[in-house]
Formats: sequence, structure tokens, C-alpha cells
Amino acid sequence: MSETRQSRRVPFWRSLQAKYALTYVVVIAGVLALLNTYPVLRSQDSVFHSKATALQSQALVISSALAGPDGLSADGVGRVMAVLGGTGLSRVLVTDANGAALYDSRPDEDLEGRYALLAEVVSALRGYDVFRCDYVGGAFHSRAAAPVVYRGMTVGAVYLDELDAEQGQMLSDIQQTLRNISIIIAIVALGLSILFSKMMTRRFGRLLGAIHTVREGEYSHRVRMRGGDELSQLAGEFNDLTDRLQTTEEVRRRFVSDASHELKTPLASIRLLSDSILQNGEMDGETVRDFVGDIGEEAGRLQRITEKLLTLTRLDASTLVEAVPVKVEEVAQRVEHMLSPLAQAAEVSIVMELEHGVEVMADADDLYQVLFNLVENGIKYNLPGGQVKLTVLREEEKAVIAVEDTGVGIPAQDIDKVFDRFYRVDKARSRAAGGTGLGLSIVRDTISRYQGEIEVRPRGSGGTRFIVTFPAHDREEGET
Repeated sequence: MSETRQSRRVPFWRSLQAKYALTYVVVIAGVLALLNTYPVLRSQDSVFHSKATALQSQALVISSALAGPDGLSADGVGRVMAVLGGTGLSRVLVTDANGAALYDSRPDEDLEGRYALLAEVVSALRGYDVFRCDYVGGAFHSRAAAPVVYRGMTVGAVYLDELDAEQGQMLSDIQQTLRNISIIIAIVALGLSILFSKMMTRRFGRLLGAIHTVREGEYSHRVRMRGGDELSQLAGEFNDLTDRLQTTEEVRRRFVSDASHELKTPLASIRLLSDSILQNGEMDGETVRDFVGDIGEEAGRLQRITEKLLTLTRLDASTLVEAVPVKVEEVAQRVEHMLSPLAQAAEVSIVMELEHGVEVMADADDLYQVLFNLVENGIKYNLPGGQVKLTVLREEEKAVIAVEDTGVGIPAQDIDKVFDRFYRVDKARSRAAGGTGLGLSIVRDTISRYQGEIEVRPRGSGGTRFIVTFPAHDREEGET
């Protein structure tokens, strides 16, 4: 068994554990990627928006202050910037309509003859408001430009430049915090995913191992799995299946053993009698005829056992038989006619109480076999002067067939066993009566085949009563 299991071992990369782990890793990676990008991008957008609003407002304020007849001169710009005071910006640049620098907050550069042809300035001189912001090197670098308009004409431009390392550091701190959280989440989630995948695959492995064990013939093996999930339910279904397999196997083994025993006895008798005839050349004709008669009886018993075994095999195979409406009264009358000679010889009377018009859906021959076996048993195991009563009636939606006798009855401890194959209450008497221990098994299996039920009850005054119920058939209008 170990070699078989080893040969069927699944490679790790194809195993459920690997697939579970890979799925979790992909999901976790996606979640962490989203966690590390979305908040940062939203924070950047928020900063960009606030920077745009603030810088553009400052640019408009300065351009409005410079929009006058004397505004765009070096002295005029200086006076305006002195009035506005500190702007807190990295750079403030003012140009005329040609882009020549009139004012620059950077004191280290000479403005004379210098043109500030920055992209933002060029756009502003064309009459456009401009804003740009970048997050580079852990800082926000923002630029804004606005035209200076006097009497509908662009006479200059204002350019503002800001480098905000404080907010950039805050964003960097946020990113670092998210990275740390992501690392912790990744480690914990990866550990949990590995643990969970191992638990799941271990449970699947237990089921697979149980299947291998049962396949090797150990039908008593069961799987114990806690929890109320689907795998626990699957384990329960597996245990139910193995219960049925174990029961079937036990029945099969008992059937084979009993059948072998039952067939061995008549065969041994036939061989013994035939050997006696062959080895004893001085045996008289009368003795030979007695032996041959005994051989015939044993052969007949062997034939009966074989036929009933074949009948049980057919029933076990669930061979489909077309069910048709059958009048129980007619079948009962046939049974009475066929068994009357046997009843007379046993000094037993057959009493019939048949309700007219009771029908069931079945095969007529199968129903005949059921009634024949029950009435025959009532005759064989009765007492001289006894009685077998066959009753057929309808109770609501059920067709009820009762067969009761006045015989010796069945002991209470044997009531539940009478339908077992090869079981006989009184083996010596059953053999003498030609019984095989299979008749009632055939009766039960045949009745079950047509959704019927059978039960056995002892009679208070002695004897036994068998009660058979079938779903009653209601003949439709026009049905013959």
C-alpha cells in the first residue's frame, strides 16, 4: 500500500498546497501594492491641488498689484514687493512684455540685460495662467506664472517658484509607514496562508489516504474530521459510503459462506450415495432404488437452492421489469389453486378473504411468487388440522395483503432474522420440509422492488402473521 501511495504522490508545484499558497501570495501582493500606491497618490493629488490654489492666488495678487501705468519698472516692482512683504517662496520673478527680468528674489544674480525665458514665463506672456508641480527627491517643487495685464494687453509676467521639503518629508514618512505596515502584513499573511494551506491539504490528504485504505479492502476504516465545513460533510458522506460498503461486503461474505455450505451438503450426499452404489456390487435392487430416490431428492434440493440464488441475484442486480396494474384477487386465487394439493396432504385448510378490485403496480409473476412463498410456508410449518388465511383488502391508499397461519410460530428472538438469507428457525424441520432459507429473502426483496413493505408478527393464539403493503393502484377512466 505504501508503494502505491508513494507512486501517486503529487509534485509540490501541482499540489493544492502550492496552488493555495500562490493564490494567497498574489492576492496579498495586490492588496499591498494598492495599499502602497493609492494613499500616496491621493496625498500627492491633494498637495498638488492645494499648491495650485495657493500659488496661483499669489501670482494673481502680485500681477494685479503690478497692473498700472508705473508698475512695470524696476523701482515700481521693488516698491510693490516691499509692500507685499515676504512671500515665503523660493523665488519671485517679474518680467516685462519681452521677458526681460525686472525683479528676481534671488539676490546673487545681476538682472541687467538678462531675459527670463522660462517655459512658464513664455506661456504667461502669451496670456495663460500656468501651474506645474513635481514630487522629486522627497520634496514638492511647484511653479506658477500669471500674465500682468494693463488695458487688455499683456505687459509682463509674474513667475513664482516654491520648494516644499516639509510636506515632502511628511509624504515620505507616510510612504515609509505604509512600507513597514505592508512588511508586517505580508509576513503575517504569508504565515497564515502557509498554515491554512497546510491545514487544508492535510485534511484532503486524510481523505485521500482513507480512500486508498478502503480501496485495499479495509472497509472498517473511518475518517474523523472536525468542523462543520464542506470537507467535514464530505468526510461524513465518505463514512456513510464505507458503512454501506462494509455492510455489503459482510453480506457478500456471509452469502458466499452460507451458499457454499448449503450447496456442499446435497452435493456431498449425492456423491456418498453414488459412491455407495458404485462400490457395492452386491447391493439389491430395492436398496439401489432407495439410494437413487435419495439422490433425486438431494438433486431436487440442489436445484431449488440454485434457482432461488439466481432469483436473488436478479433482484440484487435490479433488473428492470415493467410494472403493470395487477389484480391481487386473481393472483391469490391462482396461488390457492396451486397449493391446494399440498394443503390437503398436510391436513391444512386455506381460507380466502379477498376484497374485489384491489390492484397494485407490479409484475404478475413476481406478485405470484410472493404470495406463493408466504402461503406455502404457512402450510409447511403448520400443524395437522391447522389453517392458513389469506386476506386482501384496501386501506386508504394502501393495498394490504395478510397471510397468517396457526402453526408453531416464530420465537421472539428470531423475528428480526427471518428475512436473512439462509436463516432457518428450525433447521432440522426446514430441511425435512425442503426449505432453503431463501424464500423469505426473495419475498422481502421482491416487495421492496415495487415500493412495498413487509412485517411479521406473532399471533396471540399461536402461529405467525405476515402483513404486506403496496401502494394501491387507482384505475383511470378508460383503462382496461
